[in-house]
Amino acid sequence: MQYPQNLETAVAIENIVRENGSIPATIAILNGKINVGLSSNGLETLAQMGQKARKSSRRDLAYVVSQGLTGSTTVSGTMVIAHRAGIRVFVTGGIGGVHWGAEKSMDVSADLVELGRTPVAVVCAGVKSILDIEKTLEYLETQGVSVTTFGETRDFPAFFTPRSGFMSPSNLKTVKECAALIDANIQLQLNSGMLIAVPIPENEAADANKIQEALSIALAEAKEISGKDITPFLLKRINEITQGDSLKSNISLLKNNAKIGSQIAKCLLN
Repeated sequence: MQYPQNLETAVAIENIVRENGSIPATIAILNGKINVGLSSNGLETLAQMGQKARKSSRRDLAYVVSQGLTGSTTVSGTMVIAHRAGIRVFVTGGIGGVHWGAEKSMDVSADLVELGRTPVAVVCAGVKSILDIEKTLEYLETQGVSVTTFGETRDFPAFFTPRSGFMSPSNLKTVKECAALIDANIQLQLNSGMLIAVPIPENEAADANKIQEALSIALAEAKEISGKDITPFLLKRINEITQGDSLKSNISLLKNNAKIGSQIAKCLLN
């Protein structure tokens, strides 16, 4: 997402969190300082830097801090910081996962390992649809992560679209039930994360066939790209091929996740 659209989206999401009874605490690293909650100037700085800010997972935190750099935290990095700050609920678009061809490349997101060892609830629209959802769910099971779909069915969402065809182990229908899950995880001292997958609303979802077609083209073009560069490339190409439809859905799901996540956080405190 480019500036200023990324800034406008971030501000809108923080406002949604406030409107639903919670306090937003956007996490980032600015000039080597970890920030849990950003000022308007901080948001502006991060938005203007865009992809120039170092993508920071757990492995990168010490380096970015020690070198005085600015970093945008991944799900993994954000979970580490949120846990240290006492934050139990974290909202994002989608988590990383197992990439196609991972049996050869071993490209598996650090997000999945973090979910297995850090007790923070991640509210998202599932796994980014550029990934192998089936293998990602298998890996989450291996890591002992509680995975649930928010809504009437167990169908795990596919980021841009509400259904992937793969099933979560469970589904929860209310924010109260989600809060109870998080509380039980903490009381049991499981020390693992929770993944609450919120399907994008039907009327804001992208066309599943168009997304799949765009993904096939993007994957074919990305054969020489690897590591942390692959996800931004694929998402950018899918947006270009769908003529902006995927980005519209991305923004919609972020806002929806913020609404549900902030309601869960409020319910957890009550």
